[in-house]
Amino acid sequence: MAIKITDECINCGACEPECPNNAIYEGGVDWAITDGTSVKGDYTLMDGSVVDAEKRFEPVSNDVYFIVPDKCTECQGFHEEPQCAAVCPVDCCVPDEMYEETVEELLAKKDKLHV
Repeated sequence: MAIKITDECINCGACEPECPNNAIYEGGVDWAITDGTSVKGDYTLMDGSVVDAEKRFEPVSNDVYFIVPDKCTECQGFHEEPQCAAVCPVDCCVPDEMYEETVEELLAKKDKLHV
């Protein structure tokens, strides 16, 4: 499952540079699939919709850092554990029960993001 950042976030920013998929954004910042990935052209999101990888989306949160579930792979294929959770000083990077994925699905997502 993807990782999410809870409202306990203190906006320290320690997590953002640790993400190998650039799935973490500061609150209030628009995001795109192409940010920090090698994706070009059409991309199929987890909900099945197809978007241009360069399309900018509104922030998931305006107040605290957030993780884009469509880009989060829990660091599978990069590290042994999610790096955001490993560096978070207040333990607010937790599994997101809304996005349950197997290791195989997370690795497939990683491969899709880094062609």
